[in-house]
Amino acid sequence: MGIDQGRKKSERDVNHLAILSPAEMARADEAAISSGISGFSLMQAAGRHVAEVAMTMCAPGDSVALLCGPGNNGGDGFVAADLLEAAGRPVTVFLLAASDQLQGDAAHAFREMRSLAHPAEPDGVAKALDGVSLVVDAMFGAGLRRPLEGLPAKIVDLINRSGVPVLAVDLPSGLNGGTGQAEGAAVKADACATFFRLKPGHLLLPGRAFCGSLRCADIGIPASVLDRIRPRVFMNDPGLWGAFWHAPGLNSHKYTRGHAVVFSGPIASTGAARLAAGAALRAGAGLVTLASPPSALATNAAHLTAVMVRAVKGRAEVETLVSDPRLTACLMGPGLGTGDGSAGFGCTCSGCGWFDGLSGLSGAAVQRGKSQDRTRDLDAS
Repeated sequence: MGIDQGRKKSERDVNHLAILSPAEMARADEAAISSGISGFSLMQAAGRHVAEVAMTMCAPGDSVALLCGPGNNGGDGFVAADLLEAAGRPVTVFLLAASDQLQGDAAHAFREMRSLAHPAEPDGVAKALDGVSLVVDAMFGAGLRRPLEGLPAKIVDLINRSGVPVLAVDLPSGLNGGTGQAEGAAVKADACATFFRLKPGHLLLPGRAFCGSLRCADIGIPASVLDRIRPRVFMNDPGLWGAFWHAPGLNSHKYTRGHAVVFSGPIASTGAARLAAGAALRAGAGLVTLASPPSALATNAAHLTAVMVRAVKGRAEVETLVSDPRLTACLMGPGLGTGDGSAGFGCTCSGCGWFDGLSGLSGAAVQRGKSQDRTRDLDAS
């Protein structure tokens, strides 16, 4: 989902779609703090967001259990606990670390919290879970990089087996915020209250299945910090690509909407290229040609209607095809493999100047020269 071309004019317009890695999110926090915003004010805003989401998941009078870790995630939980108590939701707070191990803003939030914190012992947690309407998982956030073991893993298991709705702070404990992977125990949440921007772990499987509904809020980090971070991953949304897609006009015809070429693999590896060719048509290309090895021509032609099919044999015919100035886009990859032949065709195409992205693909093919190479069919058929 990374983008480079077309960013300059609309960079600020798409920044609300940015997805930040845990490291990038840490840089956003640091940039906000270095601009004069206190870390504790960010924590207070985060805790307020957690409390507000929690109030939509339980009614006044319902009890809430908060499981708080030793870091800033736990600090968000401490802030939320007082706000929930003040809003008529009795809370029970459990702490996974000794209070004297808390540092920085989390220690500050703990000192200001009016609720009593209990040690997160399995028996006490299990008993509390029997009588609450909501669990707030504030143990570990998106920055976790290790599998949960020992006490945290036991607490996660108790939460998951309790059947009580779960609100996760930032990200369910146990998930990797950068990959969405759960290498060990991980909380299965009904909702996530997260901050500023989503992380890859919110959207990539299996993490997406652990997160439930996503509630992302502004907590006071200026959007301008993204100018420094320059995120390269974005959510798929018309706001990202709409400026590059044009609806057909009254005078539009197939020759005004671009001509795409998709290279097919040999007879046993043609399906992916046909799917890609169909996608090019649906995306708005006026013309699509499937460049096929002669041996696969009949197979491809039998499955295609609106997509044209052209037999291409050897590098000379590839060069002749892609030198046509009426062609505007090329896809080379589905079914072709990654061997030296792919590199050769990639260099041929990129040398024509109208497709800049192929040089990186062909370079990768050169590096993996021992991989299966199906492009010899284009040479030999």
